[in-house]
Formats: sequence, C-alpha cells, structure tokens
Amino acid sequence: MTIIAVFNQKGGVGKTTVTAHLAATLARNGTEPLVIDLDPQAHLTALWGLRPRPEETVLRFYQGLAPLTELARPLPCGVQFIPSHLELSKVDTQVIRHRDHVWRLKLGLAAEMLSGNGVPILIDCSPTLGPLAFSALFAADLVLVPVAADYLALNGAALLERTLAGLTRFCGRLPRRYLLNRYVSGQVTAEKVLGQLAQRYGAELLRARIHEQEVLGAAAATGEDIFSFAPESRAAADFAFLLDELAEQRLLRW
Repeated sequence: MTIIAVFNQKGGVGKTTVTAHLAATLARNGTEPLVIDLDPQAHLTALWGLRPRPEETVLRFYQGLAPLTELARPLPCGVQFIPSHLELSKVDTQVIRHRDHVWRLKLGLAAEMLSGNGVPILIDCSPTLGPLAFSALFAADLVLVPVAADYLALNGAALLERTLAGLTRFCGRLPRRYLLNRYVSGQVTAEKVLGQLAQRYGAELLRARIHEQEVLGAAAATGEDIFSFAPESRAAADFAFLLDELAEQRLLRW
C-alpha cells in the first residue's frame, strides 16, 4: 500500500504533526514521499513555511486547471509537497454542482501514474466531512487515524468508525490503523484511553505511540522536522518505530 489518508473528524488530535513527521521519517529512510495538504486550513503548508498563492496549490487541481505533478514542489526535508490554501474550502461547498470531486484525486493519481508506482503518498485530510475528505478516503489504501490520549478524542474515533462504515458500499472496507498520539505513559487518563482503544480496535491499534513532548512543538516553531531539530529525541524514535511497524505490517512500501 502506498497511499495513506491521515484523517480524523475531530480536530486537535495531531493529524498534521503526524503527517509531517511520518513524511520526514520516510525521507530519512531514502525515499521521496509525495505529501498533499488537503485541508483548507493549510496548517501543514504553514508548518513548512509556505505562503503560496491559490493558483500554486491543490485548488488548481480540483479546478481542473493543473495536474498534481505540476503543483508538487521539493522541500529541503526531502519531500515532494503539494500545498493548500483557504480558497480550497470552496470545493467543499460545491457538493451538488461538482459531485465528481469525490473521485477526482483517485483518478488523478492513477492518470498521472502516481498511485501504484511504489512512491508513498500521504494526504493530510480536512476534518470536515465533505468532498475533500471523501476524495482522500476514496483514493487511499489505508486510513491512519491519530487519536489524542483524551476522552473526547476517543469519542471522535468512534464517530469516525461509523463514517468509514458508511463508505463500504462505495469502496469496500478501507484498511485503517489507529495511532495513539500525545501519550503520557502512566497518566491515568492516557492509560484508560489506551485500554479502551485496544479493547475496541484490537489489532487495528498500532503498537507505536507518539508521546507528548515539547520538542515536537519546538520543531514546528522552526519549520524543521524532528530529525533535523532533535534527531536523538524520543519523538524521533517514536516516528521511526511507527514507520517500522507500518512496513512490518506491509501497509507501507517504498
């Protein structure tokens, strides 16, 4: 599998952070992943220090005016990146006039021979359940669901499970993995959330944990990935273990 949609309907669970550092982990391991910011809030675009004009972003692709390959730009961290812009939110308001938007990404990736060629593709999804989110889900081989170690995030994961169940008639059952993020070992709430996730999702809960660490916020403030900012940190080790586990389960190949 090569296309991963990083998705959760609940905001604030660390979706963008996970996307950015998983991409950096892939780059550190000798590949050049394609990363698409499909969230109109454009947090990933801002994280990487970009302020593109709307016509330089994935919006152009959804308007039918440019292929994905034309919009991708190389980043210093070794990632090919397609940025986003607030104007992308217009796509989610055109659900009646442009229902084909939900299939556009899947068809575009295939037409440009980006899917199936072994190059990992990560999609930072919008938390809003509209054409953009469906577009990412229909294109994905795997849904990676970051879940923060708190009860509200646990409820969000249950809501997401119902959403994914509703998509089975269109694209079958999408493989998914749940990733516990912002985890504090030994903290009562974190351990209870971990226990409930394990009980509810079993083998779909990854063994990897992304621990709550200030160094991740500090890296974001500089626009650097964790391997450039703090290569010996526990955060760097967490993301390395995440990549190893995805590869071990044959969910990500490069």
